[in-house]
Amino acid sequence: MGSPLSMLESEAVALLVRLEHVQPFSLSETMVPAAALHPRALCRLEYFLHHGQARLRRRIKRYLSWLRSDAGEADAARAQRAFVVLRLEFNTLLSQFDLFADVVTQRSEHGTGVWLAGLDVAAADGLRTGTVAPGVRERLPEVACYLDRGPGAAIRRARTRLPGGAENPVAIVRVPRERMIGSGVASSLMHEVGHQGDALLGLRDSVAGEVALHAADAPARDRAVWRLWERWLGEIIPDLWAVASVGVCSTLGLIQVVSLPRAFVFRWGTDDPHPPPWIRVLLSAAVGARLYPHPQWERLRRTWVELYPLGSGRREEFARLAATIPELVELLAGHRSSALGPRTLAQAMALTDRTPQRLAAIAERWRRDPRTAALLSPSLAFAVVGQAKADGTVGPRDEGRLVEGLLRSWAFGRALGRERAAADPAVPACPARHVRCSIPDRG
Repeated sequence: MGSPLSMLESEAVALLVRLEHVQPFSLSETMVPAAALHPRALCRLEYFLHHGQARLRRRIKRYLSWLRSDAGEADAARAQRAFVVLRLEFNTLLSQFDLFADVVTQRSEHGTGVWLAGLDVAAADGLRTGTVAPGVRERLPEVACYLDRGPGAAIRRARTRLPGGAENPVAIVRVPRERMIGSGVASSLMHEVGHQGDALLGLRDSVAGEVALHAADAPARDRAVWRLWERWLGEIIPDLWAVASVGVCSTLGLIQVVSLPRAFVFRWGTDDPHPPPWIRVLLSAAVGARLYPHPQWERLRRTWVELYPLGSGRREEFARLAATIPELVELLAGHRSSALGPRTLAQAMALTDRTPQRLAAIAERWRRDPRTAALLSPSLAFAVVGQAKADGTVGPRDEGRLVEGLLRSWAFGRALGRERAAADPAVPACPARHVRCSIPDRG
């Protein structure tokens, strides 16, 4: 073993060698074209990692030059402190690489990769559909999805801080593997997209101010309830976004996620950003009834209460929350902010083609002519399948087949460059044999 400085020099050179083994995804991952990330998303990931590697490589080389100089030889302890910082930065870069690797490597799995690409397209559509503020659509981030275990989805929003402090270049959505494959995945996906949309439009802050004023004017017995609503807005607004995007599909998917033992459904933690699941389902149904009036929402509410009747624990608190849901929904629906322009939140988010009657009509047209699926946006297609499921016209097996066909068709369409194909008649349409998207006849 040589001197401390020679040991540090050897370790720094070894750090450079290991850094060279961190290869770009474009050179190390194999996948069919339909499973690939959107080119803009992949470019942003690659440039982000490339710049991080280049910056660290320059710092290591400067360290080695300093270490070999007279200044470096003068102080071994100082050299050690500088090396430790470099190694921490290297581990930070690996953490960032591993985060994106989860998004990219699954694209090489047969079947799964294409499904993920389809989810990317659906997520981008859900984000674009809900962002109505002038100028916001022009700066929407790319969205990339990956699968993981567990019942819940999550998002690492674009432009938030990654380990090391760098800004995340794309929105990354973790989708529960157990949600694949059925229309329920749309509920999780659109909720997470709603988190990104909420951040872009600043809805949580603007709604929170209005809820706080409402709480101040509320009867004394209700003020604590309204403070809870204010605390939970970070999850309530994405739930509203999901209902607006995919209709009853969102509430049905939420029920699938939170159908747990009673202790979890009625769990009460005031420090939890999520409302208790029992309340969350009731609120989702109430939002649906406000945006897309129909008797189905009351039927869903009654079904949920029958599945999980209120017990004796915290009965009064849950009853007060449930009693204030109509007020909260009206406050949300009538909310105005600069991000929404002249429209209220309900006017901005509710879509005329997402009413249950309209969705049922589209499903009937789809049943008669399978080519209808190609004319629907992804979020609308999910809404149609979810409504057909709620109406009992599509069973679980057909639902899975339809969703798989939709994901494959969206991924395939993006791989062919549908935007260019629309402007170029010489580009052939997607071969029908690759898209199994016909709704079966009734009965």
